[in-house]
Amino acid sequence: MSLIVSSIGQGLLWAVLGVGLFLTFRILDFADMTVEGTFPLGAATAVMAISHGMNPLLATLLAFAVGALAGLITGLLYTKGHIPILLAGILVMTACYSVNLRIMGRANVSLLGKNTLFKNHFLASLPQYFDSVVLGTIVMVIITTIVIYFLQTELGQGFIATGDNQTMARSLGINTDNMKIMGLMVSNGLIAFGGALVAQNNGFADVNMGIGIIVIALASIIIGEVAFGDLTLNQRLVAVTLGSILYRFVLLIVLKLGFQANDLNLISAIILAVCMMLPVFKNVLNFKHLLKRGLDTND
Repeated sequence: MSLIVSSIGQGLLWAVLGVGLFLTFRILDFADMTVEGTFPLGAATAVMAISHGMNPLLATLLAFAVGALAGLITGLLYTKGHIPILLAGILVMTACYSVNLRIMGRANVSLLGKNTLFKNHFLASLPQYFDSVVLGTIVMVIITTIVIYFLQTELGQGFIATGDNQTMARSLGINTDNMKIMGLMVSNGLIAFGGALVAQNNGFADVNMGIGIIVIALASIIIGEVAFGDLTLNQRLVAVTLGSILYRFVLLIVLKLGFQANDLNLISAIILAVCMMLPVFKNVLNFKHLLKRGLDTND
């Protein structure tokens, strides 16, 4: 039972990453590699701020601001510097590694004995692992509600239009460069925010904790879409959270089958690849079914 509760809690906390990447991967239609740098950047910022006596909530919000700054740099390189988005993201991701070392002063910093969001009186009184479930639920309800509301506004509609058709968006007077920059800022802000939450839950920040993060975030998005089929945009945002929880259950099953924790990145990549290829498998099966039915008709 405790493993199930832990998986749900982890899924809710890591779902922040899925929602963050959803803004660029699904709405703006490109994968932003900056997230592998901004995730540990948010963790490092929050951990060091807490270590210096800052309120954990303010430290977590500071992580969001720092992540948004990294997204701003990627956006400027992409839109104003005309550097391809993949390369712009890799450049900022690489720079973040050195920045994270500068912030922490070493590769790993512990929160042992420090106050965190998970150590307030109410959460500390809950049964084991329920603190992450409760806090994760609160965070995801707030973030999902804000994002859904934003996408209904005129600014949000301009953001969606930029991802759908840039030429049409420009013809409507929308500044698509500003929309891309805004999307990258909000996306990386959420990724860094998620990094701050995960670091506080784990009790430490590590300079290498961003490796493979984009695969985990993509898995939340893809699994949610595959599991729940055709959805509206708002429903897909909710499905990202459910997909993150399902992904954690898949990892739990994999570990129960005897795989080691070191294999998780490999397993994650395989799961994501299979999920992304499901439409291809479905089309092949449908073609074979139609072909067989056609042959039966001719007979």
